[in-house]
Amino acid sequence: MRRSPTVETEVAEELAAVRPGLVPRYAAELRGARAAVLTRLWRALAFEPLPWIAGRERVRDGLVLRLSDGRRLLGPPADPYATAAYVTAVFLDGTAHDDPARLTADLAVPHGGSLAAELGHSVASLALSRADQPAPAGARPEEWPVEDWEGEQRVVDGHPFHPNCRSRPGFSVAEQLAYGPEHRPSVELGLMPVRRSECLVSGVWPEGLRDGGRLLIPVHPWQAAHVLKRPCEDGVLTAHPLMSLRTLALPDGPHVKTALSARLTSSVRDISMGSVAASAALSDFAVDLAARTDGLLHVTRTLGAAGAGSADLAALWRESPRTYVEAGEHVLPVAALATTGLPESPAWLGDFARLALTVCLRLLERGVALEAHGQNLLVVLSGSGAPLRLVYRDLADIRVSPARLARHGMLVPQLPPRNLTDDPTALRRKLFGSLVAGALAGTAGSWAALRTALETAVRDLPRTPDLTALCEQPLPAKALTLMRLSPAHTGDIWMHLPHPIRTR
Repeated sequence: MRRSPTVETEVAEELAAVRPGLVPRYAAELRGARAAVLTRLWRALAFEPLPWIAGRERVRDGLVLRLSDGRRLLGPPADPYATAAYVTAVFLDGTAHDDPARLTADLAVPHGGSLAAELGHSVASLALSRADQPAPAGARPEEWPVEDWEGEQRVVDGHPFHPNCRSRPGFSVAEQLAYGPEHRPSVELGLMPVRRSECLVSGVWPEGLRDGGRLLIPVHPWQAAHVLKRPCEDGVLTAHPLMSLRTLALPDGPHVKTALSARLTSSVRDISMGSVAASAALSDFAVDLAARTDGLLHVTRTLGAAGAGSADLAALWRESPRTYVEAGEHVLPVAALATTGLPESPAWLGDFARLALTVCLRLLERGVALEAHGQNLLVVLSGSGAPLRLVYRDLADIRVSPARLARHGMLVPQLPPRNLTDDPTALRRKLFGSLVAGALAGTAGSWAALRTALETAVRDLPRTPDLTALCEQPLPAKALTLMRLSPAHTGDIWMHLPHPIRTR
């Protein structure tokens, strides 16, 4: 089998210089990392509307893809909701490929070279992440995470369906070890002084981050070194990175979201001035909306936001999800649920799906589509692990329908135009693509488990038009790989996955 050893070798060489003791484990993890990324890539090839795939055909041993140039690609039957790495090799015109980067390069499709490079980074970074893990954490409630960041740092493999699940181009090995949440570091955020008159501020900026007529804006050290290219000399905040890497938890509770102008998975992680300006209005609106869910949903408030006229220098100050947890309870991001063992129970998975759909469909009926993927959506668990209620964070990409709000007697907040739409397709894509094809699918881990959970959950839900659309129309999901192969396209590209209920 042909491989693309360059990135893997470079990472090994850097690792030998900074953490030589990890080199053997890193080498041992490479095969599994290739399979994990190849599995995600095979999902994309099997289901996304890629223009250079002329046809797909099920055969006895798997799935054959006919390429527009006449070549054939053979792989195993594709499960669109599988999270385990089940694809160890595919065959391009009879030649075996176990390396997703080399396969992508050999496909020779438009913009494939850039994607191949990113997949190489994804494999190497994933192997590095897996190599630096302690013994597996326990699945009993008394062994679940206590601090905010501990549960988030258990999510080692990144996005469950994106081939770029761990791609971090621009980060050296030393920087990945120093800043990646799965490596469990403490990070010292620099404080950049900016005159108050030069800042856009929304909400209340913390008193401890004011210095006379200046605001002190927390800056991620990677951003200071690579983008701002200047040191922060007015002190530091020590914090623990969460799943998104650029959002960190302070030991005394609050979370701070920093600008990080690097491409992680798909997007460049900065904070636009529009997001800063809208943060207070969004926060107040969402908290009011959550109060109408009979206690089943809480939204972490954005306490303050500030930007110095650029997406490269901005920060948001946000409540911890633990604000909404009672004694004896636990709160975890949905992406971390697999580390508890709870989703292995079909009954538990059905209860969780019912809770998530009840809350999110109720909000959608009233006019708000959450981007409820496994990072934004958290679940509060009882001491025994029962799903009790939800916590949602990061409101920047929700969609709000003025018409639906008006039908329920609610005022439309002052939001950026991109957050507003009355198009039911756009609203449902936002919610169903993130919640069902994302959070619930990633938690279930397979087509069969997701189907059982959804069939259990939807029986008890009110038959609204949105629920009918969920059950009877094709299930939307973002075409993540096609989006990476379409650099001239702005915005999301959507596809339809085989429906977990309607398709057998």
